[in-house]
Amino acid sequence: MDVMHLRIYEVDVPIHDTNHPDRHGVHVFTGQADSRSAAVRIAHEVYDAARAAREAGLEIPHDRPDGWGACGYRPGWELNWKAATAGQWNNPYSWTRADDGDFDL
Repeated sequence: MDVMHLRIYEVDVPIHDTNHPDRHGVHVFTGQADSRSAAVRIAHEVYDAARAAREAGLEIPHDRPDGWGACGYRPGWELNWKAATAGQWNNPYSWTRADDGDFDL
């Protein structure tokens, strides 16, 4: 039996406030996926579900079995999915994290 090991990905999506063009940032999603493209697709699905729930006055769904979820939604902020990037997530608190060498004990 083949076992597929999913990696944890981080998807960074540029975001801006439609009412205040000078306000911008990055919305970060994390969860398990088998590729970068799948990670972006799943992050987009999670965002769409959060938006639909909030607009319907419902609680935002979170804690999917694959680790993806949304904790909030900001009306008036738009995400630029075409500019989204995805890569393997590195836990900043892990001893096995790839580090740039500036960590002192």
